[in-house]
Amino acid sequence: MNLASLLIIIGFALIALIFLVLVIFLIYLILFDRNQKRHAILRNYPALGRVRYFFEKIGPEMRQYWFNSDTEGRPFSRDDYEHIVKSAKYNRDVIGFGSKRDFDEEGFFVRNDMFPKLSEEIKMDKETRVLTKRYILLKDPLLSQREEKWEDEESSAYLLHDDDAIVIGPHTRHPFIVKGLIGMSAMSYGSLGHHAITALSEGLGLAKGTWMNTGEGGLSPYHLKGEVDIIMQIGPAMFGVRDKDGNMDWDELKRKSEIPQVKAFEIKLAQGAKTRGGHIDAEKVTPEIAEIRKVEPYKSVDSPNRFPQFGNVAALLDFVEKIREHTGKPVGIKIVVGGNDSVEELAKYMKETGKGPDFITIDGGEGGTGASYQELIDSVGLPIKSALPILVSTLEKYGVRDRVKIIASGKLFTPDRIAIALAMGADLVNIARGFMISVGCIQTLKCQSNACPVGVATTDPDLQKALVIDEKKYRVVNFLVTLRKGLFRISAAAGLDSPVHFQPKHIMYKDDKGVVTSLEHILHDINRQIDAG
Repeated sequence: MNLASLLIIIGFALIALIFLVLVIFLIYLILFDRNQKRHAILRNYPALGRVRYFFEKIGPEMRQYWFNSDTEGRPFSRDDYEHIVKSAKYNRDVIGFGSKRDFDEEGFFVRNDMFPKLSEEIKMDKETRVLTKRYILLKDPLLSQREEKWEDEESSAYLLHDDDAIVIGPHTRHPFIVKGLIGMSAMSYGSLGHHAITALSEGLGLAKGTWMNTGEGGLSPYHLKGEVDIIMQIGPAMFGVRDKDGNMDWDELKRKSEIPQVKAFEIKLAQGAKTRGGHIDAEKVTPEIAEIRKVEPYKSVDSPNRFPQFGNVAALLDFVEKIREHTGKPVGIKIVVGGNDSVEELAKYMKETGKGPDFITIDGGEGGTGASYQELIDSVGLPIKSALPILVSTLEKYGVRDRVKIIASGKLFTPDRIAIALAMGADLVNIARGFMISVGCIQTLKCQSNACPVGVATTDPDLQKALVIDEKKYRVVNFLVTLRKGLFRISAAAGLDSPVHFQPKHIMYKDDKGVVTSLEHILHDINRQIDAG
């Protein structure tokens, strides 16, 4: 028998063996599935049921990449996602041919001026520069890896002029001065891994003029890596500034306040996607995270849905005053607005007593989170475009609007969305998921599982290897700088020399019938509702 015949026989034998194994395995599955008691479909249709569950399992990925249109995906559409990725990777936000927006739908539009501002008329810091890296796309073939070149780039930081700088807590011992209108919203170390937090910190530090919020998980060494300004958030569990009994450790708070990068403190009352306390699974509570949060390692942690130390506005503002006096730094609160009267008591008490926060972060119900519940994510708390005017109008009603800065958050990840928020009364904006996408998030929606496949929302050391800090930090820079550049560009189109001058008159609202109403008119109606109580 020659070699060729022998190989043919061996090949047929292997094929027969594989076929036999598959048949035996199929028979086993049929017998097993028909006798198991958990899945009804498998008891009646073992083989077809397995096929059904397979397609159900890959359904989210199939919809995301094949079946959803460019504009219908949630939480972020493919267009939204790609806009962030391309801005971060290529430091460019140019698109071709035309908009994919459905102009028959209702929505807000920025009112352009007949005589927009020229480049030389823009009022901004023209001295501060940013050194970054970006990709240049050389070839993008269908069946092979695209060819790209990674190159150094220097550009303007697109910061505010000194005259327009935002001062938070001007009457504190250490006011917080910012020259960029956009910062990073609260994201805790523990919810995000140290690779992601480090890349964000270093990227934001390189971009200059911005800040990052620690989230309620406490101040970690990774937040401090990039020498970026820090707003330290304090949640109901008081992670990072608590004693062994869960009460405020005022000495530890003082130590944190003496860190030069810590510019302000934020008292978290609520978050848009979870008007409840936070949660971190036991496997994420490593000894390092436990030390940072001042809790026991490898035990799941739930923070209460409000501070047990206070349950009314008076006690809240006493707490704010005590922290401000103790640290000498601005203190704000983070809230979610649920109705027209949600902040009535707060504003009234501020007027009567002179007490109050230095800033209010208002989070819309469309905001994101590492983990929450469907009923809270979908139905508790108003979205930002409804909540923000209520807050502003209520503060104006009681004459205390000028005493606080307002930071708005809730999917404000493009210059036009930011411009609308500024016109509604925000002084600054926070972004979280946009920055997550800039460091590699692909929206697998597994943030709560510690199994993020790209190493962003996980503390798993093996999974975090996917996130290369020295590459992703430049994507953070590019995303933020393109946002700032776009914000100056859209303000110039509106006839403004700086985005700080956006007002309600610069925004129009078109309904589904084509009828146009100014934001001024809409806010006037809201003011009447607030005044009427």
